Amino acid sequence: MEHYKILNVIGEGSFGRALLVCHQNTNHNYVMKEVRLPTGASQDSRQEAILLAKMKHPNIVKFKESFEEDGHLYIVMEYCEGGDLLATIKHQRGKLFSEQTILQWFVQMCLAVQHIHEKRVLHRDIKSKNIFLTQNRTIKLGDFGSARILSSPMAHACTYVGTPYYVPPEIWENVPYTNKSDIWSLGCVLYEICTLKHPFQAGSWKNLIMKICHGSYSPLPSQYSYEIRSLIKQMFRKDPRQRPSANTILTRRGLLKVVKSIVGTQVNTVHFAYRITLKKDF
Repeated sequence: MEHYKILNVIGEGSFGRALLVCHQNTNHNYVMKEVRLPTGASQDSRQEAILLAKMKHPNIVKFKESFEEDGHLYIVMEYCEGGDLLATIKHQRGKLFSEQTILQWFVQMCLAVQHIHEKRVLHRDIKSKNIFLTQNRTIKLGDFGSARILSSPMAHACTYVGTPYYVPPEIWENVPYTNKSDIWSLGCVLYEICTLKHPFQAGSWKNLIMKICHGSYSPLPSQYSYEIRSLIKQMFRKDPRQRPSANTILTRRGLLKVVKSIVGTQVNTVHFAYRITLKKDF
């Protein structure tokens, strides 16, 4: 900790605190996640740092370092000056985003999700609050505190920790799940940036779960194209096997122009444009 000066507390939750810090030697700002380690903490407590270190992608929050001190795990990450997507949505005060902006952001989210799924990682908590924007409005997927690694491409997971508004029906129905659960959550974020609202809302948890399991949501505003409506419909398919993978989404004809534009601007990632068409779902 001696190398960092705490500037502000920017978030608090069950995990601990998120601190805005400045590195004393370089004068660069970072976000430092402070997590209290339980007595006799296992490798699971350090999983987020391990996962983040592996995730090197232009649309994933960059990992700097991690260390332990006084019973805490500290994870130092890139600071995204634009804040999180949820705050950006609230700041709109009801004014809808343009379709161009939505597709630019959505494709970057898909590129990040494609990358983690290639590594057999399930994020398990994709939501607008865990998606960040840099100063130049580049999208960065973050917060891998709930993530887990599948043992094989065909493996399923059984325990789930996520935010109820974004949790897919198979979880509520106690069915083992795959990376397609992340696709449902990504669909919720896409709907949210189109409407500035959650797709599934209700006055009680019971009614919310019923809405999610029935897949009932209000139609998108009329200004949005068939491409976006079709995407959301496919991502909200109740049967996870029928949902598209991130890779399939990125090869859609209606998105290819946006994909090529984004990939072309990402330094040292031009090869993604060719890999996308070759990857298989798992």
